Order: sequence, then C-alpha cells, then structure tokens
Amino acid sequence: MRKIILPLAAVLTALFASGCAGPDQKLGRGLSNTYEIVRLGEMRKSIEENSVMGRPGYRGYGAVHGLHRSLARFGLGVYEVVTFPIPSYDPICTKSFAPDPVGPESYKPGLIASPMFDTDTYTGFSGGDIAPFIPGSRFKVFDN
Repeated sequence: MRKIILPLAAVLTALFASGCAGPDQKLGRGLSNTYEIVRLGEMRKSIEENSVMGRPGYRGYGAVHGLHRSLARFGLGVYEVVTFPIPSYDPICTKSFAPDPVGPESYKPGLIASPMFDTDTYTGFSGGDIAPFIPGSRFKVFDN
C-alpha cells in the first residue's frame, strides 16, 4: 500500500500542476461542433453562398453541400468530445473546417434585447436581437 501512495501522489500533483487548458479547449470545441447538427450554420452559410454566387443548374447544391458539411462537423465534434482527455489538443481538419462553428456572412448575432444589456432604462431607447439563439432569427430592435 505504501508503495502505491507515493507514485499516485506524484501523478496527481503532476496532473494538477500541468493545468487543463488543452482538454478544456478540445472539449468545448467538440461540444460546439456537435451542436452544429441543431444549429445548421454550415447549411445556412452554404445556401447563402450558393444563392449569391449561383450557377445555372445548381439549384439545390447549397442545401446538399451544407447538409454534408453540417454532418461532417457533427462527426468531428463527436470525435473531439470522445477523445478530449487524450493529448494532441490542436484542432483537426483545419484545412477543410474552421476550428469554430461558422454561420452566414450576412448575419452576426449581437446582444439579446434584455434589461441587463440596455443602455438607457429611463427613456427605453435601447436595442438588441430578439432571439439570436434561434437559427435564422434576424429581427433586431433599433438596428444600429
């Protein structure tokens, strides 16, 4: 028993002293990529790109390409969530995918319209997004 306590204490001390920024980042990146199946940011981005730079005869290309990229990002996220304790904490597939989830270029969500973020509560003039967490929501109060 005494032979096990000292090496175990040394291993635990090394683990706590080394920090956990790498596994935390990998787990967070994996969870946000896994959420892509619900968020469908890749699909919206691909549909927008196809409609802006549309090619004749490729009407449904944006939806198919976006669904493919969303499913690939979901699989990438599942892989990172499962392997987050294993070293090599750098993002994988950076040539094909950005490390963080993407969305359409035309929409950047802002602060939600809430009294917590209001600038002037006495006059009531403030703004924000009504539902930035809902995909496709673009309604803003006082778009500034």
